[in-house]
Amino acid sequence: MMNYYIIIPAHNEEAFVGLTLESIAKQTHLPKKMVIVNDNSTDNTETIIREFANQHPWVSWTTISSDASHLPGSKVIQAFQKGLALLDNEYDFIVKADADLIFPINYFETIQTHFQTDKRIGMVGGFAYIEKKGEWILENLTDKDHIRGAFKAYRKETFKQIGELKPAMGWDTVDELLCKFYNWRVVTDATLKVKHLKPTGVNYNKNARFKQGEAFYSLGYGFWITAIASAKLAILKRKPLLFFDYMQGFWKAKMAKNPLLVTQEQAEFIKKYRWKTMKEKLF
Repeated sequence: MMNYYIIIPAHNEEAFVGLTLESIAKQTHLPKKMVIVNDNSTDNTETIIREFANQHPWVSWTTISSDASHLPGSKVIQAFQKGLALLDNEYDFIVKADADLIFPINYFETIQTHFQTDKRIGMVGGFAYIEKKGEWILENLTDKDHIRGAFKAYRKETFKQIGELKPAMGWDTVDELLCKFYNWRVVTDATLKVKHLKPTGVNYNKNARFKQGEAFYSLGYGFWITAIASAKLAILKRKPLLFFDYMQGFWKAKMAKNPLLVTQEQAEFIKKYRWKTMKEKLF
């Protein structure tokens, strides 16, 4: 059996976090350790976390007070890093999970099987489903080749080699691109249907709309790849005008000469990889 740790950042999740924790407690393969990071919650999140931890010796929790604004990327990974600092290195794979999910009962047992089957698999995840009109349907932001940031599992060696997680918008894309840069496989399993209880980005404030474009810049995409990616994402979100916000964010970051999340060598690899995958999907 492979040992694994889970870190769950949570901010005002009283409506969902109990369901998430219970779905983990029912797993056919339990985590060796789990840390829940209560990030500046003003509701009953802390009470729910504390009561759950008191019932399960493999669970611990901590509270931090980050900025109250909810921008994508940086806030959640800063909370993740606080949880990571409380853990040792005695794990085989590590999981970053959101506090608004219901995992299928065999989720982590299946994740383990993938890691054991192929030593070059660096990341594994399932697919997110949301409820609409009483039915659970595949979330429209899903890409069959991409693991959603809400539930990412990393082999320890991969996690260390990619430099862990970056506290910035785009962290859940750069991690996979760096996996490929270092020749690790990224695997998605369509049989693992995770119920996502709260739509992605529902709490993001108005400043967040520019962050996606800044993230594309920080990944080293360049103008044309950013334009294509921005158009695709705006269409998936069914908000075409977001394209202009994303491009504005890109130009803002470019003019400010913001630092990249990757090295120049990695940026060149990412550009080539992105063009390759775009051509494959077109032709």
